[in-house]
Amino acid sequence: MPNFAETQTIFPIPEAKSTKNDQPAYVAGYRKRIRTRFKDGGADAMPDYELLELILFRSIRRGDPKPLAYELIKQFGDFNRVLAAPLDQLTKVKCIGPATALEIKIVEAAAHRMAQSQVLKQHVISSWDALIKYCHTVMAHREAEQFRILFLDTKNTLIADEEQAKGTVDHVPVYPREVVKRALELNAASILLVHNHPSGDPTPSQADITMTDQIVQAAQALGIMVHDHLIIGKSRELSFRAAGLL
Repeated sequence: MPNFAETQTIFPIPEAKSTKNDQPAYVAGYRKRIRTRFKDGGADAMPDYELLELILFRSIRRGDPKPLAYELIKQFGDFNRVLAAPLDQLTKVKCIGPATALEIKIVEAAAHRMAQSQVLKQHVISSWDALIKYCHTVMAHREAEQFRILFLDTKNTLIADEEQAKGTVDHVPVYPREVVKRALELNAASILLVHNHPSGDPTPSQADITMTDQIVQAAQALGIMVHDHLIIGKSRELSFRAAGLL
């Protein structure tokens, strides 16, 4: 009987190329310096484009991503707006493929999840600053309006946070009946309304005021309290209750 090891055809296995060896030494050295700077000083020690480069390193294994980081910030405005940009907008940027765009959105999702963990299941009044920070993280840099509802129990503990609707750059459709219906489904005792203004100015429009009044009336009829309506701008927010509008 022939020895199988002697009669089988052996195909050579190609050696994996080293990404580090495939790129110029100055590029590998630059990447190492950026990572070291982040390790030693954290994000505060880095400008936005360098922090963005660290994200790009994960999917762009060769070459210098600095020009791409600059281009992304140029097109979208700043680091936060790059992360908030929709997938289809990111992939329109030259040299941004689906994998790189997805890496960017994963980082955004992680940031949102961390911010949400600071407020979910927490008493809203005692964690108000964290709640405002969370709303800014999730909504301040979006290109279109988004309407969210925060649902609270009888002890003002946040039990759920849901996106109710998406809109355009200056309008988001909201249906009071759907808002109240969802509050009843979650057995919420009260709600907090939140939406953003992509323009950056949180001043409420007449449509915002009218919509809020309609929700308040629908909620009161079923014993549900509307604590506040927050409008999130780019760098500040407006509270309907503090402004005397609620």
